[in-house]
Amino acid sequence: MLPLCFLNLYSLSLSSRIKAIPLIPNTSPTTLCWGRFYSESQVVGPHQPVVALVDDDVILPCHVEPAEDVTAQILEWTRSDLNPRFVHVWRSGQDLVNTRNPSYRGRSSLFINELKRGNISLKLSRVKLSDKGTYECSIPLMGKKYFVNLVVASDAATSPVISLSGIDKNRGGVVLQCESAGWYPEPELLWLDGEGNLLSAGPTETLRGPDDLYTVSSRVTVEKRHSNNITCRVQQRNTNQSRETHIHVPGSNYIITFMIETL
Repeated sequence: MLPLCFLNLYSLSLSSRIKAIPLIPNTSPTTLCWGRFYSESQVVGPHQPVVALVDDDVILPCHVEPAEDVTAQILEWTRSDLNPRFVHVWRSGQDLVNTRNPSYRGRSSLFINELKRGNISLKLSRVKLSDKGTYECSIPLMGKKYFVNLVVASDAATSPVISLSGIDKNRGGVVLQCESAGWYPEPELLWLDGEGNLLSAGPTETLRGPDDLYTVSSRVTVEKRHSNNITCRVQQRNTNQSRETHIHVPGSNYIITFMIETL
């Protein structure tokens, strides 16, 4: 015999042919058994990208709201750009290691004691640059999911190095070059005067190495009308990383003597 909740759903689906099976008073399919769980609960996570540094551990937040015990549910973390796409799978109260993409074996885990509170956040250990991307957190039987974007930043970024590139006789100034390496994601390079105003500079040249890290460089002509204190700043807004180097260009006839202070 079917349980009352399933009998009620079954009677609804056959209501056009079977009139004798009544619905339970004051209930509907969306408030019975798992139906209530499906309709009222949501899988939610962060609105902003999660940022992690290479070799660090990171948590991709995801939980059921309102809180429900999901220990007995099938839980999946996937990336659509991978083959196989499974990052982590929980089924029948245990991790399914063999279904996991090889690059995540031994590096992904759930907070098992928190599953009873609806917390299905994923912990990634020893983050790699290749971990960047969009992750799908889902409970298939609910038919609901949430997407979490992970941005992976390199901690190998070097402070900018400023050097003399030449003298612009037409404009009466010196040409400075700034270069910084070891960035990921791709950063932007800015030149600033002593008051923090942007200087008009040449286009930024970007080189991506075999390790996927970026090297950026740019040149600027410093004229006599500019402040003698010049800053080259390289920054990555998504990861809140910034490196900058200050240089003082002595005044009289732009004698090429530089005092550099690196932050």
